Amino acid sequence: MYQGLLHLHNILRWVILILAILAIIKAYRGMTSRKPFTEGDKKTGLFLMISAHLSFLIGIFLWLIGPLGIKNIQLSGMAAVMKDGIFRYWAVEHFIGMLIAVILITVGRLESKKNIAERLKHKRTFLLYLVALLIILATIPWSFREGIGRPLFPGMR
Repeated sequence: MYQGLLHLHNILRWVILILAILAIIKAYRGMTSRKPFTEGDKKTGLFLMISAHLSFLIGIFLWLIGPLGIKNIQLSGMAAVMKDGIFRYWAVEHFIGMLIAVILITVGRLESKKNIAERLKHKRTFLLYLVALLIILATIPWSFREGIGRPLFPGMR
C-alpha cells in the first residue's frame, strides 16, 4: 500500500505542476489583457486546489506510516533528525514547504471567488499561484538532488 500511495503522490506532482503553470499563464494573460475572470479560470484553480489537497493528504499519510516521517523522529529523536540533512528534509522541510504551497493555492482559489475587480482577481491568483509553484519546485525531491532524489516517474530509477 505504501508503495502504491507513493506512486500516486508522485503522479500527482506532475498534475499539480501542469495545472499550476496553466493557472499562472491564464492569470497573467487575464491580468495583462484585462480579460474577465472566466469559468475556465475558476475551474483551473479548482482542479489545482483539489489536486494539491489530495496530494498533501496522501503525503501526510505517507509521512505517518512511512520510514522517513514520524517513525524516524520517534526512533532517532528530533535533535538527531534536525542534524541530518536528509532526515530533516523528509521529516520537516518537504512537509512544511508543501503545506505552505497548499495554503497559498487555497488562498488563491478563495481570491478567485471574491466579488472584486477582474484584474485584481487575476493579479492576486497570479501572485499566489506563482509563489506556491516556486515553493513546490524548491521542495520536490527531484531525481538530481543528492540523497533525497526520487525518480521523475513511478517505476523509473
